[in-house]
Formats: sequence, structure tokens, C-alpha cells
Amino acid sequence: MFNNIIYFIVVLFIFNIESPGNIPNNSLLFSLTMLFLTWLIFAGCCRWAFWSLEKRLENGTADNGSLAGQYQRLIARLSILSIFLFALAVYLLNAKYWLQKIPWCEQLSVLQGVFALALFFLYLSTIWYFAQPLYSAMSQPGITRRSYIHSNLRLNLPILFPWVMFSLVYDLINMSPWSGPDGFLNSAHGQIIFFAGFLTLLMIFMPGMIQYFWGCKPLRASEKARELEGFLREKGFKYRYLLKWPIFEGRMMTAGIMGIVPRYRYILVTDSLLDALSMDELKGVLAHEMGHAKYRHLLFYILFFVGFVALSFGLFDLFFYLFYTHPFFRGMIPSGDSQSTSLFYLVLSFPMLVTLLVYFRYVMGFFMRNFERQADLYSAVTMGTPEPVINSLEKIAFLSGKIRDLPSWHHFSIRERVEYLGRTIKEPGLVKRHNLFVALSFCIYLVCMVGLGYFLNFSRIKQDLAYSLITKELNQQLLKEPNNIAIYQNLAMVYQHLEKYEDAIKTYKKIIDLDPNEAVSLNNLAWLLVTAPNEELRDKARALELAKKAVSLERSPVFLDTLAEAYYANGFHQQAVKIIKEAISLETGNTGYYEKQLEKFYN
Repeated sequence: MFNNIIYFIVVLFIFNIESPGNIPNNSLLFSLTMLFLTWLIFAGCCRWAFWSLEKRLENGTADNGSLAGQYQRLIARLSILSIFLFALAVYLLNAKYWLQKIPWCEQLSVLQGVFALALFFLYLSTIWYFAQPLYSAMSQPGITRRSYIHSNLRLNLPILFPWVMFSLVYDLINMSPWSGPDGFLNSAHGQIIFFAGFLTLLMIFMPGMIQYFWGCKPLRASEKARELEGFLREKGFKYRYLLKWPIFEGRMMTAGIMGIVPRYRYILVTDSLLDALSMDELKGVLAHEMGHAKYRHLLFYILFFVGFVALSFGLFDLFFYLFYTHPFFRGMIPSGDSQSTSLFYLVLSFPMLVTLLVYFRYVMGFFMRNFERQADLYSAVTMGTPEPVINSLEKIAFLSGKIRDLPSWHHFSIRERVEYLGRTIKEPGLVKRHNLFVALSFCIYLVCMVGLGYFLNFSRIKQDLAYSLITKELNQQLLKEPNNIAIYQNLAMVYQHLEKYEDAIKTYKKIIDLDPNEAVSLNNLAWLLVTAPNEELRDKARALELAKKAVSLERSPVFLDTLAEAYYANGFHQQAVKIIKEAISLETGNTGYYEKQLEKFYN
């Protein structure tokens, strides 16, 4: 399940970063045919891979313990292969372009995403179809293929609930009259705040929806249920329900907890776990889940996701600038060829995908492993001894296919967990030391993420770095095309943004020498000559002359504002008032800025 969270994030990222161009070279029929053929090849690979492992089990050349590790690794490799095939469908077979032809899909990105995820689930279901016989032979005899696929779908679909709700709300906002290029949600800080707030609300209320989707029911009245509920009351733990978790027909030996507030907090236990463990061992498992709530691990997970969003916004811009400065990649975008544009964004996605995998696999994985250890230690303290949780872990490892030595990126192996718990008997201060280690680690993470988030999204250093790269590239282009006005315009605007006003003025003058009627350059140069912070760069009379010429070529509100400013700087206040009033009358959008100018001129 945790691996699939990363897979879904990668798939959605691959899909969203692609920008469909013009009509693709390939027809819809060709795309569908190639999609079907790649799926057939993928199904053949899955069948052969799992058949090979089944034969090893039947021939006795591998025991359940080692085979379980190979089984998990094979699932992971095939899942990564399915991501690669999904990327081919998106970037080479133009899946996103064809999806946008479905009614409402172009307006609602959530619909596009749902159809795209349906394709990825087809690949995953193919893996599950061929994996079921081996899974049944290793650990869950009797589970049918239909039930195995259904259980996997039922387990994984709730992972996508936050994305579906977030995307739907975001689409509706973008379709509303409140959206716009200057809207709050189109800024980096606006999107981060919106994502954090919305995700927090979902984490509060979503557990109720998930437990219903999974088909969870309160434990039937029994002596065991009453004793477990009494244990939770005795420890003062607040929760909504203790639920039976029917995932994989209840045969998977696992437990879990959902919810960050007590009113919507649920503890989940499968039937097989209830049957296999003693009462003390079950209490140890419940104490472990209580530990997750005690240390607010679910809240930390929200922070980790928000941290990645803040990181990805800034890195995407940075990587885009780096690639765009390379002539080969820059030439792909304006070419108008959908394949070239798709290739550019495919290449751009690689460093982002590496960042994503490193962040979740190593950074978040580090905390997840240590959160599990923290919950283990909490159970040992709550029970007064580590024996109940140790015994429960050993039983789960044995009955689940002898997986005692099988580690994962989000959990220590059961052997490591048991050995660490055993140390609590000889080292009374171990629990406090581990809690301090987790707290210090999170503080370091927080400082690094806040610093990186600020640097990548809001700092002037990042902006200057990006614009410096662009400036360097534009100057190199001018060596090849010394009379290209468009390049000069871009360069002048970059200089202006970097507050290199002298260079900007020289560049605009060069443009006017090449084309005396270039209205935008006339206007921008006039503005700089009248507003430059350095008094030595100002030339009020020249600015007025340039502004008049720009307005004679195009009577737009922006140009009129520059002319009004030039009149004002030269002492012609009545003319400034008259011109800015005309700008206000022509402006169809936000007139707030022009009204402030009018007030300034009046005063």
C-alpha cells in the first residue's frame, strides 16, 4: 500500500506535467492499437515472472521466507515497468490529447486524471491477476483470484480520495468567476496554503468515508471485544470505533489506525489477527496503534506532503529554466510539434521524479520507520513489558510466510524491531533517547524544508539565478542574431526585473534604433527614464517624448499610464489627470492601480 502511494504520485505527476500540443501525428486508432499491444507484452512478462517463482516454490528450491522477499521485489519491478508503459502512453501515444476529446474532460482535470489512473489500474490489475496463485501458495491459501484483485483495488483506491477531492474543488474554483491570472490560488504561497488547509480537512473527515468504503464493521459483542474496548477505556484513549477490517477477506494479519481527531478516529483489526493472537498480544497491538495517535504521526504525514508540494513548486521552475537555456530543448517548445513538446516535458520530468523518489523513499521513509519504532516502544511502556508486542510480531512474521527478515523502506524488518524492543529491558532510557532522536531529526527536517521552500519559491536569490541563466542564454543568441528585436525585448525585460536599469535602458535604446516604431519598447523606456531609482538615469523630457509616440501607436491603458506619469514628472499635472482618467475608462479589468495614480496626481 505504501509503495503504491508513491506510484500514484509518480503517475499523476507524469500525466499532469505533459502539455498536449497540436493535433498529434498518430491517429486514435493507432494509439489504441499500440496501447493494446504493449499491454499484451506486459501481461506476458507478468505471467512468465510469477510462473518462474511458483516453480521454485513447487520444486523446493526456495523457502517461503526468501520467496516472500522475491515476490515483493517482483511486484515492485513490475509496478515500475507499468509506470514506464503509462509514460509511453502519455508522451508517445498522446493519451492526454485524446482524453481531452471526451466531453467535460478538457474543463475538468479531475476527469482526465480519473481516466488516466484507470489505465494505470489496468496494469496493476494485470500484475495482481498473475500474482494471486503465488500469493495464495505462500501465505493466504484459499483466496480466489477475483477476491485478491478486488481486495487490492479496495485497499488502494482510498489512497486517491484526497487527490480526487482536491482536484475537484480546484477545478470548480478555476471555473468560477473568482479565478484569474492574479488570483490567490495562482501564486505559489496561495497553492501551498490551499493544499495544506484542504488536506488537513480531508484527514479529519476522510477516515469515516474510508472505513465505509472498506466495509469495516464494529466488532461483534463478545468477551474478547469487551476486554479490548475496556483496555482502551482504561488507558484513557479516545476513539470513535474499534472496527473489524475485512481486507483480503480478513485473512491478512494487520491492524491500523485512522483519524487525527478522536471523533473521527478508528482502530482497525483483521479477523486473522484477532484469531491468531492472545489477549495480551492483541492489547500490545492496540497499544502500538495508540502510540501513533499519541505522537500525532498522522499530522506529521500531512506536513511531509505539504513540504513536498512546497519543494516541487520551486524545483519545477528551476529545472524548467535550466532546460530552457539549452538550445536543443528550447527549440522543442515553439516548434509546434506535439511530439517535440511532449519530449521536452518528458525530459523535464526526470529530475522531478528523482526528487520525488528520494523525498518519499528516503526522507519520509526514514521518519516512517522511526515512527513505527516509536509506536513499538510506546506499546512496551504501556504494557509494562515489551513481551506482548514482541510475541505478536513474531507470530505475524511466521504466519504471514516467514517474513521475519523482510525489511521495507517504510518499516524496519520484524527481526530489527524485535531486537530493538528487547533492548528496552536492559536500557531503561532507550525510549526517551529514541523520542529525542525523532524530535531532533524532525527539527532538522523542518529547518531544511522551510529554508529550501523559501529559497525555491520566494527568495530573490532564486529569481535572480533563474533570470541570470536566461540573460546568459539571450546574450548568446544575440551573437548569432544581432538584429533580432524579440531577443532584445526579452533581454531588456530580464534586465528590468533584475533591477539592472542602466543595461535595460541601453537595450531598449538599441531596439528603438532597429525599429523606431516598436511601441512596447518606447513605452518601457519612457517608464524607466521617468521612474528609475538612480536619478542620473532619468530623463523626464525624453520620457515624455517617447511616451507620446508610444500612445500615438497604441492607445492602451498601460501606455496611457506611462504618458500620465511622464506628464506628472514634468510638472503638467492637469494633463496627467486627464490622461489617467482616459486609462481608467479604457481599462476593463482591475482599475485599482489607475485610481491610485489619479489620487496621486490630484494630490
